[in-house]
Amino acid sequence: MRTGILVFSLGMVLASAVTAQKVKVDGKLGKEILLFNGKDFCGWTYFLADPNVKMEEVWSIDGDRGVLICKGRPAGYIRTVADFTNYILKLEWRWAPEDKGWRNSGVLLRMRGADKIWPKSVEAQLMSGSAGDFWLIDGVTLETDPARINRDAPTNRIKAKMAEKPIGEWNEYEIIVDGDRIVLKINGQVVNEGKGAEVVPGKICLQSEGAEIHFRNIRLIPILK
Repeated sequence: MRTGILVFSLGMVLASAVTAQKVKVDGKLGKEILLFNGKDFCGWTYFLADPNVKMEEVWSIDGDRGVLICKGRPAGYIRTVADFTNYILKLEWRWAPEDKGWRNSGVLLRMRGADKIWPKSVEAQLMSGSAGDFWLIDGVTLETDPARINRDAPTNRIKAKMAEKPIGEWNEYEIIVDGDRIVLKINGQVVNEGKGAEVVPGKICLQSEGAEIHFRNIRLIPILK
């Protein structure tokens, strides 16, 4: 019995250590900005691979719960109208259990240039089983552990630690974009980080790419330099 209690206590301590991971930022934190108000698409616009498909056929809002719902098909994204350079982005996501499609999505950071599939950006991956990976799109660069880089992927892919919850449960993403450094935290755990990113203003995008995914509590804290 004592052994069981010791193991349980140690597990609790380790869990607390993981969820308490904090990342220092180079600058002061500004006032939190609510990027998604839970009611409408104010501050957002969209792009879809099929120009004949309307935004509302892919993206909808459950106003009672403040949830943004993406059908996942066709491929595309919604993006912020405004540009952001240095910030902490927080959001929650979950996959719809009833949708058995290829569960893929992502958060595109410092997106710039023309709207297309897929635009110049650093992707913080949301693919089920691979959330927290980096994908470097359209020539962007990021320095990280060489052992985790898959150079055979369509874009350089940088693998992350596993920290996702089961399908249907809410996960929390915390993304620190601070100068040339990007850190990804999932459910309180640092799962990936890199440096050497180009420090430029850009949009934040949420992808439609395979299956129904839900988002909520999307907010941003500016890092003031």
